[in-house]
Amino acid sequence: MSTELQTTKTASGSNMETEDTGESVEISPPKMAPLTTNELASESDGVKVEKRMLRVPKIRYPPLKKNWMKICTPIVEHLLLQVRFNTKTNCVEIRSCNETKDINAIQKAEDFVQAYLYGFELEDSLALIRLDDLFVDTFEVKDVKVLSGNHLSRAIGRVAGKNGKIKYTIENVTRTRIVVAGSKIHILGSYQNIRTARRAICNLILGKPPSKVYGNMRAVANRLAEKL
Repeated sequence: MSTELQTTKTASGSNMETEDTGESVEISPPKMAPLTTNELASESDGVKVEKRMLRVPKIRYPPLKKNWMKICTPIVEHLLLQVRFNTKTNCVEIRSCNETKDINAIQKAEDFVQAYLYGFELEDSLALIRLDDLFVDTFEVKDVKVLSGNHLSRAIGRVAGKNGKIKYTIENVTRTRIVVAGSKIHILGSYQNIRTARRAICNLILGKPPSKVYGNMRAVANRLAEKL
């Protein structure tokens, strides 16, 4: 597919390239040659090019569009990668280039974008780029206990609590961030903190009262703080 690309300058000084058909948006580091779709999986000057594709859920399309430049800037300027949103496949495409220095850069970028697509706040997702000991854990309510119908809805309600009170309490005690998306639960934090938060959430799904869950969770959190 041979399409001509127009090149303009963004506010951050990086190049933004858009096809005449309006099909995709791409940002690449300065002094990079225009990138075509066929070049995404090719090798450049003998350097193996890595590529990642992340499908965007329809519900996350508006916030992605709104914060697109805030998402691209750290990927392009700090990780020295190329990124674009392809409206044909509805995917965010990330690839390495000659300027990429960190071998883990593309994995960090993927984790960052995926966390934002899961529903985490942009500032919380950015921590995955800045810190090396943060991870995202994902599981479903049905992985803990097979539920359906009203029983599944009540289990999700126990995790969130009234006005999200229980979820916020677990986040504050375990120093994590939690997203409840339907029957899926995503937890962002360090390994030990994710483990503590997940145990508390599983106990709530199994039907334990919140007061008992809080007590156990605080005890574990205090022991971890003493070790540190």
